[in-house]
Amino acid sequence: MRNWLSFGGLDSRDFGVYISGSGVFNAPERQYEMIEVPGRNGDLLGIERRMANIELTYPAFIYAKFKQQITALKSAFLAKEGYQKLMDTYYPDEFRMAVFAGGTSVESVDRRNAGQFDLTFQCKPQRYLVTGQEEIDITTPLKLVNPTEFASSPLIRVYGYGTLGINSESVTIANQYAYVDIDCEMMDCYYQTNNANPYVSFSSNDFPQLRPGTNTFTKTANISQIKIVPRWWHV
Repeated sequence: MRNWLSFGGLDSRDFGVYISGSGVFNAPERQYEMIEVPGRNGDLLGIERRMANIELTYPAFIYAKFKQQITALKSAFLAKEGYQKLMDTYYPDEFRMAVFAGGTSVESVDRRNAGQFDLTFQCKPQRYLVTGQEEIDITTPLKLVNPTEFASSPLIRVYGYGTLGINSESVTIANQYAYVDIDCEMMDCYYQTNNANPYVSFSSNDFPQLRPGTNTFTKTANISQIKIVPRWWHV
């Protein structure tokens, strides 16, 4: 089986490009602040939850029409601005958010007009589960299980107004719109194209997350429905 990738909705096979996956198994680094204390052996670890971006390089191959195909692929990939969805056949049930780094390094081209080169992407540290992008209706019982080891930042749509409890935190929505979208990853609240941030408040002064394991929800009577895109991820 020849392996391939897609980037921003573009299929590498449409450019005659196939890959090997020696780099797809790498993991990101967690960043810590190392604090030296005079007179004390060893460094203290500062509180740091951030993971750095990871560089992902695919050895890639074109079996015919190398010049035309690689030119078309580079132009198409570089035309994609900002982070794009990156998927490959090594992890078909997952995806990364990535930027094409460009600077394609060609290793060899033979007389058959076939060639080998590298495709390099700068990726966010998360490997998102495709199933975590599916919208879930939270009904009775008001529970949702995070199957990964990492807290996720969901997209929550709340119909109505009142207080939504998520584990030990609460979110209060004013009676302004039919529903409000609470994007915990982008840290933004909105109704369609309207800014809804003034009408949403958080007990912890921060957007809620879905912790590993079971997450419980409560709601007041004027909230009629809750829909969540959980955005499960791991590394």
